[in-house]
Amino acid sequence: MKVLVVGGGGREHGLVWRLAQSGHEVLAAPGNPGIASDATCLDIGTGDLDALEAAAIEHSVELVVVGPEAPLVAGLADRLRARDVLVFGPGSDGAQLEGSKIFSKQFFARHNIRSAGFVACASVAEADAAIDELGDRVVVKADGLAAGKGVVVCSNKDQARKAAREMIEDARFGDAGSKIVVEQRLEGRELSVMAITDGKRYEVLAQAEDHKAIFDGDTGPNTGGMGTASPAPWATSALLDRINREVFEPTLAGLAADGIDYRGVLYAGIMVADDGAPWLLEYNCRFGDPETQPVMARLRGDLAVWLAGAAAGELPAGSLDWDERTAVCVVLASKGYPATPQKGFEITGVAAAEADDDVVVFHAGTTARDGKLLTSGGRVLGVTALATGVNAARARAYAAVDEINFNGMQFRRDIGARGRTDVQ
Repeated sequence: MKVLVVGGGGREHGLVWRLAQSGHEVLAAPGNPGIASDATCLDIGTGDLDALEAAAIEHSVELVVVGPEAPLVAGLADRLRARDVLVFGPGSDGAQLEGSKIFSKQFFARHNIRSAGFVACASVAEADAAIDELGDRVVVKADGLAAGKGVVVCSNKDQARKAAREMIEDARFGDAGSKIVVEQRLEGRELSVMAITDGKRYEVLAQAEDHKAIFDGDTGPNTGGMGTASPAPWATSALLDRINREVFEPTLAGLAADGIDYRGVLYAGIMVADDGAPWLLEYNCRFGDPETQPVMARLRGDLAVWLAGAAAGELPAGSLDWDERTAVCVVLASKGYPATPQKGFEITGVAAAEADDDVVVFHAGTTARDGKLLTSGGRVLGVTALATGVNAARARAYAAVDEINFNGMQFRRDIGARGRTDVQ
């Protein structure tokens, strides 16, 4: 099958790598130097919907897989379907689950999906009133797309008011923060669960535990993700059954009731409370990053069959097959990330890191120039290792990390170790 993957980050490298493992002819737009090892890269940006549509037709692509959220919110899947191109990704109506926090919170409330109490705000005065109503510990979220950074978790009212003003008055996230959501801060342990759906049925992927804070011990500002481990050993089958019943099933019923034909990924960010109840934090309308990288490392079988089936409105029979081993992905980030990442530094040691057959280095923010591999983004590489048990997977991942170097490289040393006493 000829597949076009839209995007050029670590998530897309994970998808391209898995598709290429099954022998598919893969194109990527725009791709990156790591993706170029497994695909033909097209010099087309993810925001150029006209060129993406034209490329799909010109190259007689049999399936388009849209990686980032922005082109989905902008309607790329709608345009491709109008041209009879098979596309994995929701239309712009379904993509509003990620594109608008207000839309999604109202959807959760309308369809009785357990989520934090919230107030939608369009002014600082409304935000101040909401903060007074909901208490000291709240979360302030930009309504629109903010590259995974438009969420501020607050421990007191002063922090919350400052976050609200930066979004609404200072336009910290541009138009995305002109409206905000103030919601109750949920306590517990986070879990990332992604499901592939054809709009009627769904297949849950291997779950993963993300580490969003920049520093060890979950300290410092939130990022797009500093690493993941899959599976999360504490996520029991009983918990996953509850997430299916109480999150995914009412979501699909709600989408159908609202007349939304959703074909793509439902990526649920779940907060598991101390009493074991799963609370839905938010949905993303695409594969997670860096969750996709360890999940793709563990996946067995042909991913394209499932993506094409969902895109066509008919998931295949059976279930996905998974490697029983643990996968740990450690993100290597640029100096200054997440606020002001420094770019343009030479990267060395990737080949040495990948000398281990159970290690894959996924490229997220890299570029090639004059025969050198250079940093070009905040999150640069996702070093992903497979082994039996989280201890061995962590050891293998960090041994590979130690082979890589670039100026200002920063990473966490505790990926996969959260809440465990048996992990060093």
